[in-house]
Amino acid sequence: MTDLGDFGDFDADADADEGSAANAPDSSTASAGTDEPSTASSTTDGSSDAFESTPVEPSGDDVGIGALCVSQGLRIAEDGDDTTLQAYITRGNRSSIRIGSYLLAPYPDGETLFCRITGLEYAQQYHADDATEIHARRAMRSDGIDESDYKFVATLEPVAVLYEDRAEPRSADDSSGRSPQEGGELKRRMTDRVPKPQTVIRQADDTEAIKTGLKMPDDGVFLGHLSVGGEKVRTAASPPTIDYRLKDDYEAGDPLVFRHTLIAGGTGSGKTHGAKNILRQYLADERTYPMADGRTVQPAVVQFDPQDEYAQMHDDNPDLDSDFARRLEREGIAYGGHDDTTAFVPKVGSASYAAGHHRAKQVEFTIPFSMVHDNPWLVAGSGLNDNQYGALVSVLLPRFRNQYGEDGTYEEFTTFLDDPALREELDESGRVHEATFDAVRRRVLGFGHVFDQDARPITELVHEFVRPGGLTVVPTYHINDTRATETIVLAVSSLLIDQKLSNDPTYDRIKETPLVLGMDEAHNFLTDADSVQAGKVITKFTEAAKQGRKERLGLFLITQDPQDIHDAVFKQINTTIVLNLGDEDAIKSVNIPSNLESKVPYMEKGQMVVYSPDNSEPVELIGLPKCLTRHGRD
Repeated sequence: MTDLGDFGDFDADADADEGSAANAPDSSTASAGTDEPSTASSTTDGSSDAFESTPVEPSGDDVGIGALCVSQGLRIAEDGDDTTLQAYITRGNRSSIRIGSYLLAPYPDGETLFCRITGLEYAQQYHADDATEIHARRAMRSDGIDESDYKFVATLEPVAVLYEDRAEPRSADDSSGRSPQEGGELKRRMTDRVPKPQTVIRQADDTEAIKTGLKMPDDGVFLGHLSVGGEKVRTAASPPTIDYRLKDDYEAGDPLVFRHTLIAGGTGSGKTHGAKNILRQYLADERTYPMADGRTVQPAVVQFDPQDEYAQMHDDNPDLDSDFARRLEREGIAYGGHDDTTAFVPKVGSASYAAGHHRAKQVEFTIPFSMVHDNPWLVAGSGLNDNQYGALVSVLLPRFRNQYGEDGTYEEFTTFLDDPALREELDESGRVHEATFDAVRRRVLGFGHVFDQDARPITELVHEFVRPGGLTVVPTYHINDTRATETIVLAVSSLLIDQKLSNDPTYDRIKETPLVLGMDEAHNFLTDADSVQAGKVITKFTEAAKQGRKERLGLFLITQDPQDIHDAVFKQINTTIVLNLGDEDAIKSVNIPSNLESKVPYMEKGQMVVYSPDNSEPVELIGLPKCLTRHGRD
């Protein structure tokens, strides 16, 4: 006898035989013709009681995509690094969730936490090691993945708390579709409270909630549609997309056009396409700005164009069909060729301009040498040092003006410098050393094909050049001399800036007209360099940027090398639009948040990141698929 009592004499084989006979089903009670076990028991009156099954799924309908969980903590802190906010995503919703998606988590009192997904992970549902041969082989032989074995957790970043301000009722034309009596104005504030555990979260699909959460204005200059991961954000409204606009009303603060814009993108990223679409909005008939004298005036746009693409804005885009046009009209987007477009073509030597790709009016002009008296650095492009520049400004140009008058030409100036008696006199008097004189003379030569050509001076064309509601394009593609191109662009832009900033302007037309000054390939003109010319240019444009809000002057810079633009100018840019950039230094230089910075090298044509702190949270957009005016050459 063992401690197990009767089990000590247990015979497995004998017990099996006896069990087989004892447990054989009786023919009168067995279920014939089926291998399924019976699920009912017989009673004396012939009725049966079915076993009651337990439901696996909770009853009712799902109302969100998951719930906040506390497995890793639930914490809101002033320091974002100390915040812990995670949500469990149910199986049916996992495939539709993307990093960057916007979610809503309600508080019990009616306020809502607006947040963004910053991380996604699968975690083990049960304690098990699935890095084994048997798990791998089983996965290789199965048709799918059993997600019930895993938890799907989203890490969230709180963006803002949304609440209704009952003191400010909604206007009758509020875009949310709710009447003024249904609640106050929806507002946002910084995240200052933690949501409850197990709070049901849902994807943000309300236009008003998303725009309020991201601090996006309802009206302004259209840039594109809000997107996440290259896909447009969809809502339950009509249209389902969310338009992104730049503030353009003094009631909402200074229009951002006068706080300056930078578009950065590599070749083929769509930056010219996007720039045309934005500029077209500034040329809309209803776009006006108040001036100091009480008038409201349409802005004039002056665009320097090294690739000769912007004069095409005069013409309609033949690929823009009627269905697309109706969509644009519903969203209040200006489109179509702009009739008041003129190409002001600089006359440079024997270079000829061909304009078969557009139908805009053409006007030739030249740079008069008289402009050098106000901007001596225009002839210092070869890099005069401080001593040489001082001799040019303080001695040579004043003496030339006294001798030849204000209208002295470049040819007369070179003749003036060829006088050996002048060189000797200045050297003997100690005013200009002969070596300095020779250096200045060498460096100001070579501008004979730029100044005083056979065309009307730009100073005589100001009234036509700056036109309220008009687009002026200055093409330089036909000029093969880089030095000549720089001189022309800087001469014309300096004329505009000087008149805008002057308290006693010579040309009231410039002073009294809101002006958008566009410059493509801006890195060629606003670069950080050691020459006297570069220093003077940077100083001028920095001052223009600082006073732009007051003087109704907006810089609209376009570049593929943003890292080459001088910091003094870059710091004055309020709105940065970044398309695809492949260069790491270029990406770092635009100073966008790191979560968006990582997306830039992978963005497709037309995708963009907008960083405009005074307009909204940093966001990702998709521009319009078609250009609003003619674009590209056949």
